Amino acid sequence: MENRYKSVFDIIGPVMVGPSSSHTAGAVAIGREGNRLFGGVPKKVTIHYYGSFAQTHRGHGTDYAIAAGILGFNTDDLRVPKAPEIARNRGIDIRFVEEEGESPIHHPNTAVLDMSDGDKKVQLSGCSIGGGAIEVRDIILHGIHITPAGSLPIVILVDFERKLSHEQLLTDFLKLKAPFMKKRIYKSHACYIYEYDIQNYFKPALTSELRKKYPHIICL
Repeated sequence: MENRYKSVFDIIGPVMVGPSSSHTAGAVAIGREGNRLFGGVPKKVTIHYYGSFAQTHRGHGTDYAIAAGILGFNTDDLRVPKAPEIARNRGIDIRFVEEEGESPIHHPNTAVLDMSDGDKKVQLSGCSIGGGAIEVRDIILHGIHITPAGSLPIVILVDFERKLSHEQLLTDFLKLKAPFMKKRIYKSHACYIYEYDIQNYFKPALTSELRKKYPHIICL
């Protein structure tokens, strides 16, 4: 899978609490996308590290970085290094597991987040590709296995009514406002999920418009 940078800031990295753009800032970003996918802060998270993340996560601050992202913190938030303690104080169970073998999404800086709260379970597999940029390459949502192209933004609409007319309306809207490279439709007995790999970053106003029009939309 090719790494696709969409801005010079994907290369030089964001304003951040260090020490590493790939292992710290990128880890915050993976955690934040987990937060967005879950729809808030889960009660329990098990983070499975692969490759370089498994070998160096303690020294590079990856643990506190991912915890910070799960809590919804930005990369430059001064609370980032204290995130595990903050999570514990809020009753959030965050655990880290060093896995052996190849990453399931074939990248050396991989974290797989298993998130849950009661019966709700969501999984996100992300990798840090450098400069604080990440890719989300694998998702399990409502029991459906989703495989995006990787690079952000990604739009996901969960359609509990299972009406393909909803997909067509969103597709027409995105063609006008946020062109996409690829669309995928996933079906189960519980819901349909429509996933779009968007070409360029969203403006905040567009994200707000999407969320108002579609209550079950997820913008990564």
